[in-house]
Amino acid sequence: MALHGENAPDRSLGGAGFHTTHWSLVLAAGLGESPQATEALEGLCRTYWYPLYAYIRRRGHDRHAAEDLTQAFFARLLEKSHLREITREGGRFRSYLLTALNHFLANEWDRARAQKRGGDKVHFSLDDLDAEARYALELEDNRTPEHLFERRWALTLLDQALGRLREEHEAPERSRVFEHLQPFLSGDKNLIPHAAVAASLGISEGAVKVAVHRLRKRYGELLRQEIARTVATPEEATQEIRHLQTVLGR
Repeated sequence: MALHGENAPDRSLGGAGFHTTHWSLVLAAGLGESPQATEALEGLCRTYWYPLYAYIRRRGHDRHAAEDLTQAFFARLLEKSHLREITREGGRFRSYLLTALNHFLANEWDRARAQKRGGDKVHFSLDDLDAEARYALELEDNRTPEHLFERRWALTLLDQALGRLREEHEAPERSRVFEHLQPFLSGDKNLIPHAAVAASLGISEGAVKVAVHRLRKRYGELLRQEIARTVATPEEATQEIRHLQTVLGR
């Protein structure tokens, strides 16, 4: 799977369009002294918890240990004392998070295991998030923990962008069109022909092709926005897109 499908939009993330986003806010806003930075970091954690859970499971921990460790790691990360340790060298949130997790697993395992499950107050909870059901789908995947983490990270970005795209098409008249056109976002060659989709929607084949092009372009824009939330500069965003394309191509 590619990040953008066969008609990839411009990858440019020029400085004029690069706003202060979640991770750059965390890096720039006082490293824990700012409520906005804490909120931004918590939002990132809630979005990207699953790649870390999958990484911990692939490292050999069972379901309950992985849940405990994931919860404890995020709770510790969201404490102000730990936010102060974040430096500009954190760069990409993906890289920082995996480095921090490995440090946590190496140094905090005994403490986290001794803590009663669901006991002490935590700031981040996996309640109602069926992590294990999702991980069951990974059992046929023999990737290393690191490769699995990066693949799930990339797929989470795609899911986030797709979710936002779907929200933009919530109106009944747009929702029907979106459901017919969504499969074309994957770049799959074994799709229903444009003519068949046109007949179902009651529009011309040319109109379907134009709509698919616009949908792909918007999907690419939303995906670049999601990636930008996890880096601090336009240059890092461009590098991150290229890296994730490589990850999904493995």
